Amino acid sequence: MTDNPPQPGQGDDNPFKGTPFEQLFGAGGGLPAGMPDLASLMGQVQRLMQPYEGPINWDYAIDMARKSAAQQPDPSPTQAQKDAVADAVRLADHWLDTATDFSSGVTQATAWSRAEWIVGTTEVWKKLVEPIATSAVESLGQALPEEARALAGPLIGMLGKATGAMVATQVGSGLGTLAGEVWGVTDVGLPLSTPGQAALVPANIRAFGEGLDVTDDDVLLYVALREAAHHRLFANVPWLSEHLLAAVTDYARGIEINTSDMEEKLRGMDMTNPMAMQEAFEGGLFDLSDSPKQRAALERLEVTLALVEGWVDQVVGQATAERMPAAAKLQEAVRRRRAAGGPAEQAFASLVGLELRPRRLREASTLWGSLQTRQGTEARDGVWMHPDLLPTAADLDDPLGFREGAEATGDLSEEEFDAGLRDLLDGPRGDAPEDRPQE
Repeated sequence: MTDNPPQPGQGDDNPFKGTPFEQLFGAGGGLPAGMPDLASLMGQVQRLMQPYEGPINWDYAIDMARKSAAQQPDPSPTQAQKDAVADAVRLADHWLDTATDFSSGVTQATAWSRAEWIVGTTEVWKKLVEPIATSAVESLGQALPEEARALAGPLIGMLGKATGAMVATQVGSGLGTLAGEVWGVTDVGLPLSTPGQAALVPANIRAFGEGLDVTDDDVLLYVALREAAHHRLFANVPWLSEHLLAAVTDYARGIEINTSDMEEKLRGMDMTNPMAMQEAFEGGLFDLSDSPKQRAALERLEVTLALVEGWVDQVVGQATAERMPAAAKLQEAVRRRRAAGGPAEQAFASLVGLELRPRRLREASTLWGSLQTRQGTEARDGVWMHPDLLPTAADLDDPLGFREGAEATGDLSEEEFDAGLRDLLDGPRGDAPEDRPQE
């Protein structure tokens, strides 16, 4: 008998044997044999980051994003620019009245600097990003055997904070990049501001129009049309925002940590070197593999976002057909930007972890246009009455065949469809002058 019983991590009694944490609690990794000093290890990591609440260090992320945006001139919009945006959105809403029966969704329109865009969209980004970070930490803990979780409690907490710091770095970088490219608050297909608030970024809109041989006024009006159309759709289809956010949450719930890759990286990590740990966290220590649940949520999200973008594309095209000769050129420029996976798509992938497929914008626009031609505006917009009525991925494969030879009511009776359509088109607000965008 020995006076000192074996410690966890020694011999065959290591409860972490066969898990990604075996290297942390064994004799490797540059540490002495036995259980490492978790307090010391925690102190090393805490020196890399400031204390924060929640799954992500948002103060750090926003500060990093603003510093990134400040690398190029970012003056606050002038009163003249704010007035120009408000006038453009007001005219856009007037034109959209002829293209859809949905009432205006804009109650305020203004111009933002890039820094203002970052601050003004943070609350919605929290809803999109935090479920991913939270699920990653939970999945990390579940990767351990039950008998090891109690011993690893402090370590899981430490790794959770490290994950939050890593995600904050990605968020800050992504938001900073995105702020330098976006036109407004609907570029990712979701309204990123408070309901009814349209906000455009004049500096980025001006950069988008360079080389297109289109006047600045036409570029601003076209972007305002897209912004106002997005707000109109989300204001009149109350379930749509939550439907998209739920798909992101469902994606997060399906997160599975790639424990084999983690084990390989931990095996070669010097746990006494804080910089090596930071590089591992930032370099993808917690690689995520798609589960069947994630793939299903991802497809639902991709299809719905494509339908949103396609509807906006078709409605704006209809509204500008006889009013703006330059609209066709601007429409094609937007489609090319989306199909190439522009900054909005790339940043969304970086921030939320979802690789979207914006190439389906053309198919979705064709589908909505074909339905409008065959069955009219009310039937086209009535599809938004309920998520079960929305086209599927298979429908986007054959956009001209969507409901070909079928009634727009689907499984609903004619009376049910008419009642639901009437409620949908009545909208959450009236079309009174006071509901039009103000400065």
